[in-house]
Amino acid sequence: MNHLSWIFGRGCAMALAGLLLVCNPEAQAQAQAQAQAQAQAQALVQAPWARPTVQGQTVGGGYFRIDGGATNDRLLGVSADIAQSVELHTMRMDGDVMRMRQLNSVEVPARQTVEFKPGGMHVMLIGLKTPLKVGNSFPMTLRFEKAGAVSVNVRVLPAPPSAEHQH
Repeated sequence: MNHLSWIFGRGCAMALAGLLLVCNPEAQAQAQAQAQAQAQAQALVQAPWARPTVQGQTVGGGYFRIDGGATNDRLLGVSADIAQSVELHTMRMDGDVMRMRQLNSVEVPARQTVEFKPGGMHVMLIGLKTPLKVGNSFPMTLRFEKAGAVSVNVRVLPAPPSAEHQH
């Protein structure tokens, strides 16, 4: 057998396997169940949003919720083309003084929720290239230790998207 017949034979075998998957509802259901199980095993980023900024403001804040998957994970970093750099931050009040510090990473425990919200952990968008205007949106990528890169679309809103969760 020459190299071409081996390559074409292998290509035909792969095409036949794909055709069997399409024509076999049982195989389709199994493939969908596997994909769904894999998705549930990874952290899920929910409701990403950012506050609007004014002309000339070069720093903005981003917020979201991470629902942990089946195993522990860690958020290692965030990137967005709308800013020169993006950092993970936390903020807390120390008496009358607001203290903010950069975080190297954020633990995402299995099956638990980690919130990035005003007054707590958040994403700092530093060196904004354009103002964040209500109604606009921009892509942002979160980099996890296990889940890898997760891209989300961040909406610019005057308040959190799910006000019923505010206490």
